[in-house]
Amino acid sequence: MKTLQFFLVLILFAIGVAACNNTNRRTADDSVEQAQDVNDTTAMVNEKDADFAVKAADAGLAEVELGKLAQEKATDQRIKDFAQMMVNDHQKANDELMAIATRHNITLPPVASEDHVEKQRKLREKSGAEFDKDYMDLMVKDHDKVISLFEDAASDVQNSDLKAFASKTLPALKKHHEAAKAIRDSISPMDTTTVQRVLP
Repeated sequence: MKTLQFFLVLILFAIGVAACNNTNRRTADDSVEQAQDVNDTTAMVNEKDADFAVKAADAGLAEVELGKLAQEKATDQRIKDFAQMMVNDHQKANDELMAIATRHNITLPPVASEDHVEKQRKLREKSGAEFDKDYMDLMVKDHDKVISLFEDAASDVQNSDLKAFASKTLPALKKHHEAAKAIRDSISPMDTTTVQRVLP
């Protein structure tokens, strides 16, 4: 009898350890993947619509965090002002998207994806002119991607609220993109020494 009890305790202990390991693995999973997994199992949610909502939320969360970082670390006042615009505009869009998602039973990630967190970590290690340049480069690239995402959504998603949100948000994203390019180009002018060498 004691042997049986010993084995039962041993089995329960093993199950407990396995459960803990699975929990750790689950919490270490990417927030975007978790949200997509939940949406995949919800019959009421259109897969493409939910995918757009999750990616848009991820991008928005990242822009707010990066904007806060740039307000802290940027040396150029234009970049600080741009970063403030990022925080304000993307926070507003995030709140609007969250309201739509709640209405339509779509799960959004609570924090930015590991990919965005990694970009932020690398940027945090930079300072001065290097930070300014890398932040603005990242803003141009990120807005390239997000504009493409929103343009597709404005024509392809089925949910009328999400479609309207994508169409309404696009002009602001394009304005951000143009502003980011203008600032980036003004702080990274073309190398004039190479041009002079070519001239006779």
